Amino acid sequence: MVSLGCPKNLVDSEVMLGLAAQSGYAITDDAGSADVIVVNTCGFIEAAKQESIDTILEMAALKAERPGRRLIVAGCLVERYRQQLPAELPEVDAFIGTNELEQLPHLLRTPAATVTPRPVVLRPRGGVPQRERTRPDADYLYSETTPRQRTTPRHYAYVKIAEGCDHPCAFCSIPQMRGHLRSRRIGSILAEVERLAEEGVREIILIGQDTTSYGEDLGLKQGLADLLRALAQVQGITWIRFLYAYPTRISDALLDVLASEPKLCPYIDMPLQHAATRMLHAMRRPGSRSFMEKLIARIRERVPGVALRTTFIVGYPGETQADFEVLLDFCAAQAFDWVGVFTYSDEEGTPAFDLPDKVPSRTAEARRAKLMRLQARLSKQRLRQFKRRVVEVLFEGPSDDSDLIWQGRIATQAPGIDGRVLITDAPEGFAPPQPGDLVHVEITATHTYDLVGRIVPNHRA
Repeated sequence: MVSLGCPKNLVDSEVMLGLAAQSGYAITDDAGSADVIVVNTCGFIEAAKQESIDTILEMAALKAERPGRRLIVAGCLVERYRQQLPAELPEVDAFIGTNELEQLPHLLRTPAATVTPRPVVLRPRGGVPQRERTRPDADYLYSETTPRQRTTPRHYAYVKIAEGCDHPCAFCSIPQMRGHLRSRRIGSILAEVERLAEEGVREIILIGQDTTSYGEDLGLKQGLADLLRALAQVQGITWIRFLYAYPTRISDALLDVLASEPKLCPYIDMPLQHAATRMLHAMRRPGSRSFMEKLIARIRERVPGVALRTTFIVGYPGETQADFEVLLDFCAAQAFDWVGVFTYSDEEGTPAFDLPDKVPSRTAEARRAKLMRLQARLSKQRLRQFKRRVVEVLFEGPSDDSDLIWQGRIATQAPGIDGRVLITDAPEGFAPPQPGDLVHVEITATHTYDLVGRIVPNHRA
């Protein structure tokens, strides 16, 4: 299995692996020895689509080396380009969309089989004209009984709490691939997390296209807040965080539960996309710069010590230098803990695709680089406050960079996307902790995104 794209896609890959293993198939991490290769693709932006195509062709070359080897392509790229892909990629034996994961065992048992796409009904939503807001009325949603073979380290796991999205962002193709919002029941999520805790998982990361809309389709007024409060009672879980919050869905009830439950990481990942009001309107995003400034102040007031991660798009059609300067000024004033910046990707089928005044790619790349340089300075300055402090760290084991040092994370660092704590020293004779253990680390140095420190045993906060 080659899994590309975001953690949401990774969960789909883990479900397919679980289905294959349940059907009696052995899983190998060596593509050269596999009888079947599955590529789970991403189709979100141009760079991700190109990576998916390149990977498919790479695996197709491996397929050609052994007669009888089969290649299956799954995921968002299939859902988005279902009609075109079979003709463009004749090397592929079968295609599986995001709503057809459960058909994988059928394909494995019957080499000549093909996937029958689920019937889809296209419907307008929210009063938006149909040509701009149609999407498959998909219904697939995994549950606590779905087999799943995790690929993340033993001490943390992603849990998908909902699928699909009902927001009208003009640049986004996700509704075309994932359908409308549909939430899992709280009991289903709770049962899955309890099982994960029994398996040794210590950190739960809740994901969805918009986790803060969780439960709206089930009639829950404060769905995410209620879910977090329930999950905080699960024995064995140390940390819980959620990713991909929507600005207008950050309620006081959600902030209150974040501030009051010790297991909930004081961390909010909230993609804002821009700060210039005219750009937000063009993107079909809510609010204004003033609204976002008030929201951020409210979050920081109600959740002491909270870390804010966000993402922005530069080079959106019609973005002027003045708009970009507004974004720079906003970032400098807010001093976010973590920032990701994307250059706009022109995606067919989205309202933004038809907009005039496209920004040259060179200009967009220059703006991205400038904003990231600003964030690097802000991050370096912010991390200096940790020097000589003793912090609680979730131990993860040997560093990704060297087996000679360890690494871990503080509660305001999510895996894979934020900085780390590099542990370079421990008392002589100190037994290495196990991944998922909490240890105390005195910070001895700081870098642009990472902290460096030494373990302090028996520390009392």
